[in-house]
Amino acid sequence: MMSTQASTNSLKKEASTVTTGANGIPFPPVPVPQGLVKTEDSGDETVPPVPQVKEEQADGDDTAGELPTTQSLDLGAHAVVPTPGQVLPDQPDVKIINRQISGYVGFANLPKQWHRRSIKNGFSLNLLCVGKAGIGKTTMINSLFNESFDAAAKDGGIIPEQPLDIAMENDDEAANGADEGAPATVRIETTSRTIEENGVTLKLTVVDAPGFGDAINNTNAWDPIVKEINSRYDQFLDAENKINRNLSDDNRIHACLYFIEPTGHWLKPLDLEFCAVIHEKCNLIPVIAKSDILTDDEITLFKERISQQFAERGIQTFKPPVYKLDDKETVEVANKLYSSMPYAVVGSNDFVRDPANPDVTVRGREYPWGVIAVENESQSDFMLLRDLLIKQYLEELHERTNNVLYEKYRSEKLINLGIKQDNSVFREFDPNMRQEEEKKLHEAKLSKLEAEMKNVFQQKVSEKEKKLQKSETELFARHKEMKDKLTKQLKALEEKKRQLEMSIQSQAQSSPAQPKKKGFLRG
Repeated sequence: MMSTQASTNSLKKEASTVTTGANGIPFPPVPVPQGLVKTEDSGDETVPPVPQVKEEQADGDDTAGELPTTQSLDLGAHAVVPTPGQVLPDQPDVKIINRQISGYVGFANLPKQWHRRSIKNGFSLNLLCVGKAGIGKTTMINSLFNESFDAAAKDGGIIPEQPLDIAMENDDEAANGADEGAPATVRIETTSRTIEENGVTLKLTVVDAPGFGDAINNTNAWDPIVKEINSRYDQFLDAENKINRNLSDDNRIHACLYFIEPTGHWLKPLDLEFCAVIHEKCNLIPVIAKSDILTDDEITLFKERISQQFAERGIQTFKPPVYKLDDKETVEVANKLYSSMPYAVVGSNDFVRDPANPDVTVRGREYPWGVIAVENESQSDFMLLRDLLIKQYLEELHERTNNVLYEKYRSEKLINLGIKQDNSVFREFDPNMRQEEEKKLHEAKLSKLEAEMKNVFQQKVSEKEKKLQKSETELFARHKEMKDKLTKQLKALEEKKRQLEMSIQSQAQSSPAQPKKKGFLRG
């Protein structure tokens, strides 16, 4: 009897926790599997819109490559957040209802599915490096990815493409007849290699522009670089328009590292002109190269001057996005990365002993006066650049390139070709909206027919009125004519009557009156 009562109570308890689906069919509660941590309505833990891969090592350092040991998802407190640059249609009647489910459904594993697919497909990054020769571009790339891009002959990992040599046409020299030698030549050299870290593969493509800024006259020295970016956009656009599309290979430039000379004063006109042109084509990330020759005060003043010049020219650098689901720490990191631009960096591929701890070697440069550790944030912004470019916002660079920069180029390209877009083609079919549109069209057609009928009726009425007026005028004329004739006849008869009376009277006066004869019958 006690066991029967206990089973009855457990059945009642399970019945009270049954959830109902969207179609009204109840779903029984499913036990939460191990490894999934449910959160309450406290809202302390959130889920970022883009799943991030984290690894927890024994020493506490976080590097990309593994999933976190524990995951927590707050599924009932937030709605779907659109990606940056996504344009949603107006939906005034859509109501979003947030619910906290009491059972287990399974969509909490979607980040794991995304991680599995990302590990399978890998990632890609196309990086454009621009700066004068000898400013440290190769050293910086090797330091960022902990690889040596000069070892092409050793391992065969680098796949150099054919360089694109574009001769600059110097119109000013041709017009003035200056004899300063041949025009400057800016080449485009592309190097690709696939690197792997903790099972995550990254196809890295580095695009260099040797010869930029090395000539005396650098007029339009950025044209070959802009042409290279546009040609990559055109290749992607052609791939989209093909019948059999293959968009797995994205060769568009995702970021541009522009290396600024550490003068400590102001940007040169060439720097401003290049940044003003390139920031509309790709994500611009300015870098102060070889900043170890400047003091901290000089670096701070130089950054302020560069930011001031960028603001005056309207040059926009890449800004890390902030999502609604981001916690306070993530927002602070994003603001710090953006406010620290341009990054004062020092690159090095050598390991030296740390003066504070001689048993430890660090990546840095050794000078007679001391050691500069590349990965020390108090001495260099190298870690900030790596966090922005690789660790934190690599996917955001892809999204802004695809949703903002490429879409702008694509729209301008199609508009220049004379292609117009009919927005009604992409409108979702709504029966009520279609009925309203048909009703409006029918009412417009009826009003048009009514207006035409009114015009025809008024035209016929005016014609009838003109005919009646003409007939009335003719009748009045005939009536007047007949009246005049009758008046003339009446005058003639009256004249004849008067003449007859006068003749009778004259005859009566001229003949005397004869006596009346009496007769037999007349008596």
